Amino acid sequence: MTLTIVLLSLAAFASSASMRVTDAMLPRIAAQFQVGLAQAASVITVFAVAYGVMQVVFGPLGDRFGKLRVIGWACVVAAAATFLCLAAPGFHSFVAGRLLSGGFCGCIIPLAMAWIGDVVPYRERQPVIARFLLGQILGLGAGSAVGGVAAEQVAWRWPFAVLAVWLLASAVLLLRQARTDPAPRRIAEQHFLHDVAYVLRRPWARVVISTVSLEGLVVFGALAFVPTYLHFARGFPLSEAGFSMLTFAGGGVLFAVFARQVVRGLGEVALAVGGTFMLAAGFALIAWTPHALVAPVGCLCAGLGFYMLHNTLQTNATQMAPERRGAGMALFASTYYLGQSIGVAAAGFMAEATSALFVLAFTALAILPIGLNFARLRRGHVQA
Repeated sequence: MTLTIVLLSLAAFASSASMRVTDAMLPRIAAQFQVGLAQAASVITVFAVAYGVMQVVFGPLGDRFGKLRVIGWACVVAAAATFLCLAAPGFHSFVAGRLLSGGFCGCIIPLAMAWIGDVVPYRERQPVIARFLLGQILGLGAGSAVGGVAAEQVAWRWPFAVLAVWLLASAVLLLRQARTDPAPRRIAEQHFLHDVAYVLRRPWARVVISTVSLEGLVVFGALAFVPTYLHFARGFPLSEAGFSMLTFAGGGVLFAVFARQVVRGLGEVALAVGGTFMLAAGFALIAWTPHALVAPVGCLCAGLGFYMLHNTLQTNATQMAPERRGAGMALFASTYYLGQSIGVAAAGFMAEATSALFVLAFTALAILPIGLNFARLRRGHVQA
């Protein structure tokens, strides 16, 4: 089990890095293909839209054919799509590569967490998910950092070659592990929409799903524009702006390392409350920092807060409907990434109409009612 979780974490790294690699590239993409910043941001939006929509396919496939096997083959297609981004001759073909890549990268993290839900008891699950998410967390930071470095180079697309090879290697290793997969399979007797309806009939599932969709919309809409804000408003080179996102990942790593002690010491409600306030404080610090060098501290604070809140949501999602776990996690991921896609598109238009500062300040305020309301409802759910 430990080896499988490590391999899943490595695949999650590639999935997250693929999502964030274009964040710091936005100014370069806009200049390279002669499009506006909002249109350039569509390379992020289409990835997230495809990521969310394809969950309706991967959830049932994982339940029926085995989650590890489905993840492995999805990595193969994602590798091919990532190579298309490397070779695309124009903006539209580049966007097409991002669309296809997002659709198949979307399989990795949700099905991996569903697999963990199948094989790890609930009381042990949150720390295990946190350790698995080290790959996702590091991928978020590394994707932005590498994208920022590449954006200042003549051959700016080389990160896509690295990601394609990484995904292909992950596919080979996971397909080997799938031969001895201990997780149970369930052949769906009904259509996927029937399973979705089954999950949504549960009031607590509706709370978790609505909260994560709003979290994705508010947080990642702003997060995609942090490197752009640091570049244009604070004068950071694109490479340094991208590297600042490593501290966001560093906050997630800090949580993952101490997750077992923190979860046992605080409990889910206090974890969600503390994470919400830290997330708001982090974005406020990035937006209104008195000095550009303080911005990485804001990213660290935001990263720690985000994973305190998001890991709590993920753990609850694995138990929304245990007998429909694949469909439940697919629905969770679908709404989360569709929320992200809407958030990035909205933030792109807001940034052009006003400024990236306004986007960051809005996020610092908007996350408070979302996270605190979830904590309040979680307390009531525990008491019930």
